[in-house]
Amino acid sequence: MNALVVGVGDCRVTGDPDAELVTYALGSCIAVAIWDPLSKVSGMLHFMLPDSGVDRQTNGRNHPYRYADTGTPLLFQAAYRQGADKRRLVVRLAGGAAVVNDNGVFSIGKRNYAALRKILWKAGVLIHGEDIGGSVSRTIRLEASSGRLLVRAPGQPERELAAHPGAARSAALNGGVQ
Repeated sequence: MNALVVGVGDCRVTGDPDAELVTYALGSCIAVAIWDPLSKVSGMLHFMLPDSGVDRQTNGRNHPYRYADTGTPLLFQAAYRQGADKRRLVVRLAGGAAVVNDNGVFSIGKRNYAALRKILWKAGVLIHGEDIGGSVSRTIRLEASSGRLLVRAPGQPERELAAHPGAARSAALNGGVQ
């Protein structure tokens, strides 16, 4: 396996079927993992915040993958350029935890999730699986050859986050991201 690490506020897309995309320390951050079962194009975004508007100087232009609103479209566009077909994409999400008890003051994980759901809904994207919320961080790995998404949390065994049955068919019917 060719491991490609996706850092915090980063995105990677590959057409290498031997690749494995991995990201660590998903606390309140969210990872968006996409996979095309035919082309084997895989991608992963690890964003930190819901809205690039908090970056008052550049609106996220210098670091677009830090934000749901700027990073999510770029992830899908990069996958299309490498041969992914929006009708076949399997989309899964992980993260959005409340790892710091702020008594609900900031609720970054919840806000990240709400913003991402809105972005995907507006684009007509079906989510095929998710491991969202809770209070622990996660590490995820996406195998490009099989599309398996593996999730590991501290003190727990690694487990597969399977796509809902018929995910590729549902993605084809849904039309994917524009």
